[in-house]
Amino acid sequence: MHVGVIGIGTYVPDTYLSAADLSKATGVPEAVVAEKFGVRRKPVAGPEDTTAVMGLKAARAALAEAGVAGEDVGLVLWCGAQHKDYPCWLAGLYVANEIGATKAWSFDMEAMCGSMMAALDVAKSLMLTRDDLDTVLLVSGYRNNDLIDLSEPTTRWMMDIGSGGSACVLRKNAGRNAVLGSSFRGDGSMSLDCVVPVLGSKAWPPRPEDLGRAHFSIPDEPAFKAKLGERTMPNFYAVIDRALELSGGLGRADIGYLAMLHFKRSAHDGILAELGLTEAQSTYLDQYGHVGQNDQLLSIELGRRDGRIKDGDNLVLVGAGLGFVWAASVIRWGPYQE
Repeated sequence: MHVGVIGIGTYVPDTYLSAADLSKATGVPEAVVAEKFGVRRKPVAGPEDTTAVMGLKAARAALAEAGVAGEDVGLVLWCGAQHKDYPCWLAGLYVANEIGATKAWSFDMEAMCGSMMAALDVAKSLMLTRDDLDTVLLVSGYRNNDLIDLSEPTTRWMMDIGSGGSACVLRKNAGRNAVLGSSFRGDGSMSLDCVVPVLGSKAWPPRPEDLGRAHFSIPDEPAFKAKLGERTMPNFYAVIDRALELSGGLGRADIGYLAMLHFKRSAHDGILAELGLTEAQSTYLDQYGHVGQNDQLLSIELGRRDGRIKDGDNLVLVGAGLGFVWAASVIRWGPYQE
């Protein structure tokens, strides 16, 4: 028994901020934004593209590719951002209703930018243990760029954050694109190092001046950067290696394509070198920036479009998110192999 991906969909708004726009807003030279930060442009949603609406648009694309009607979906699992259309609100149920998934149940979950991999593992586990669950829709929307103040110096490294949505349809015994192993690591000691300091229960009720502080900030930037430098890449590689090991004893040499979150250019190239991969075995998202938990499916969609993914490839999806969490999953693309 296995669980396979039968449809992928993404949605990217058609409005963008260019490297020149970001340079003007941050004071960072345009060439540095484009080359060092690796953001030639990034999509930024307008008011009509709410978090849930972007997820819905991606969901419809995924269902169309899968050839699945909404009424055939048994579970809609929202794995998009917490920054949704309304507070204390279930985006998954909204999507379920809009696609006509009248027989589906739903819940919302998030592991920040590790959410898509976490959702793949959660959905796979549910499907393999429940006889009544054959088809699951994973759906995500993201516009955390709303929570980035480009003039805030401590979060200038987050200037790549944009907007978008992604979704995939999973089916039990699909016969193709099998979801294999996943691995996760977390470090709660960093949970308060980069937060939006207002609009939560910690600072309730909100005050008039809170609107000007409704963005991510870092109270102790040197300490935060030191932790990231010490812990990020070891944990990043650890979840990749463990996910491969849990996928039938695979290793780095078995990676066919790496679908990873957007990093600055030097980090992206360094990761490929560390894993022994060529530039053609991944996609650099410099035309999109970082679209949260959507980066991995967007990378796969672009990799398929450009002929970088072929049957038999082991796709490694990997990301890291504030909090801090690291996550990786493996999908074996193509016909199912025992």
